[in-house]
Amino acid sequence: MNIDFNPHFFITLHKECIERWKKTAVDYKQTGIYQLAEENHAFNYQLWHAEDRARRDDMGPEYVYQAKREIDGFNQQRNNRMEAMDEWFFHKLQPAAPTQCSVHSETPGMIIDRLSILSLKSYHMALQTIRTDVNDEHKKNCTKKLETINQQLAQLTLCLEQLLEEVERKVRTFRVYHQFKMYNDPNLNPELYSIQGQ
Repeated sequence: MNIDFNPHFFITLHKECIERWKKTAVDYKQTGIYQLAEENHAFNYQLWHAEDRARRDDMGPEYVYQAKREIDGFNQQRNNRMEAMDEWFFHKLQPAAPTQCSVHSETPGMIIDRLSILSLKSYHMALQTIRTDVNDEHKKNCTKKLETINQQLAQLTLCLEQLLEEVERKVRTFRVYHQFKMYNDPNLNPELYSIQGQ
């Protein structure tokens, strides 16, 4: 690949970030495309924990409400980073026009986002396999799930590598999918702009 990029680095990067962020605050140590991926991963990391908090039924409605608002914000930022990664790849690879070859429905940024989520699943499922407050059946089931998740991580990394190689050879292309999230925009969400005029 002509661009300075290693798809297999993401598994290491995502894992190291989770382990570091568990001990300290979320921070960024990468540059370029890897920083965009790290930022995307950070929002997925925070989204993961906000989703967990939103499932609490013992903390009252205000607690859940705040978690839901965090989820909206983190999800918006996560999507913004996916688009930024795709812009980076588009600029670097100069993909062929959609009329010249097949268009891949999933973009590099989307795949990297999925790798991030899978790495979070892998980390947290691994914790389930070493719990001391559950029975052996629970740990056995989680071990099987962990094996599948790690297989998916390896396969998805290969898919990203193959996609980028095909884009570089101009035999497959992609476009940057702008999400245009409407629910967070007070000018586009009718529930929000309807109360502004009141």
